[in-house]
Order: sequence, then C-alpha cells, then structure tokens
Amino acid sequence: MNIQRKKIAYSVACIAEFAQLHKLNLQESFRYLYRFKAIEFLKENYEIEHLLPFETVMEDLNLICQKNGGVL
Repeated sequence: MNIQRKKIAYSVACIAEFAQLHKLNLQESFRYLYRFKAIEFLKENYEIEHLLPFETVMEDLNLICQKNGGVL
C-alpha cells in the first residue's frame, strides 16, 4: 500500500473513532473535523500521529478543533 492510501485509511479510521467518541455520524464527524482544521492537521502530521494510540490522537484532534473554534 502506498503512503497516500495509508494516509487516507488512517484519516478514515480517525474520523470513525472521533464519531464514535462524540456520538456523531460519520458525515457529521468529517464535517466538524474539516471545518475546525483537524483533517488538515492529520494530513500534515501523519508521520507522528499514526504512531500514537488513538486515545492520544483523539485528544490532539479535540485540542486542534477547540483552538480553531470547535466546541465539542
């Protein structure tokens, strides 16, 4: 699997995990993460983030979203 596919698969897994954590559907989760720059963060920081436990990644995503105006 090439790096682009790995990044996509990882992003999809993060979106699903975030949705489950915050009781959102997948579309709501994606829109929230995209609006508050967490998708961009995942793309830019894949090399580090994919090595961390999902719990830590979810904390990171929450912090990025809050920093950019999110309120979940």
